[in-house]
Amino acid sequence: MSDGAARTVRAGRRTVRIHRPDKVLFPASGDAKEYTKGDLVDYHRAVAPFLLPHLRDRPLMLDRRPDGIDGPAFMQKNTPDSYPEWITRVEVEKEGGTVLHTVCDDTATLLHLVDQASITLHRWLSRTDSLDHPDRLVFDLDPSGDDFGTVREAARLLAELLDELKLPSALMTTGSRGLHVVVPLNGDHPFDDVRAFAREVADTLAEAHPDRLTTAARKKDRGDRLYLDVQRNAYAQTAVAPYTVRALPGAPVATPISWDQLDDPGLTARRWTVADAVDQARTDPWAGLLRRGRALGPARRRLRALRGRG
Repeated sequence: MSDGAARTVRAGRRTVRIHRPDKVLFPASGDAKEYTKGDLVDYHRAVAPFLLPHLRDRPLMLDRRPDGIDGPAFMQKNTPDSYPEWITRVEVEKEGGTVLHTVCDDTATLLHLVDQASITLHRWLSRTDSLDHPDRLVFDLDPSGDDFGTVREAARLLAELLDELKLPSALMTTGSRGLHVVVPLNGDHPFDDVRAFAREVADTLAEAHPDRLTTAARKKDRGDRLYLDVQRNAYAQTAVAPYTVRALPGAPVATPISWDQLDDPGLTARRWTVADAVDQARTDPWAGLLRRGRALGPARRRLRALRGRG
């Protein structure tokens, strides 16, 4: 239902009011289509069954664009007092105080965040009941330019190494330039141990392919090599959520894919948008893989044996 200035949307037991649904958040640009807030509401209602499992019980950081992607942006961690009382919050310690993060547990919360022009949802890699112990490990494959071929190659090399370590992995387009490779963990290891392991994996790969890959944090030290970024694997750091929208022309979506789809010549980091990401979600590209969380002890021993240290 809409009164021109607002629209009410039913979400489970709740009704969410969407203000200015006709407001353009993604202007048309070149071949990129125009999308309004109402379009994003429709997308999030459709994708909610696939997106919410990746958000539940996790603190969020929100990329908000009240005037659309061409206007000012701000990253929101603290939950405003104006948010409905039924939205879940979690108080998280930080240096010198705390942050009251929003947690998105249901479709109504998801639609409220869209109403607030939250374009991209960045989620923690740990859950609210064990904030210091992640159950996801993320490698961000960040190319120096727009050559997606280098990203494909890095993903294949990383997959081969993870297979040697007997770790399952999942692949996702970022909706921006690269790919994320996600490893499910059993949640027994603190962030410092997980990041140290991820760095050792990345170093191993970069040392084997020094002309193509790097772990150098400074851009000036990377040259034209792809950056194997493991910095998201730390307390209070975030990664873009699967099926979230990126604040870029055409509303591209960070989209889980199967490893077989890496061979698709039409694949790019922005292959899916709000127009077709739900169709990809329905194929269940990760097929329960993230429930296979692993301990890192055996993988660490295998890695150090490969590196000649055990």
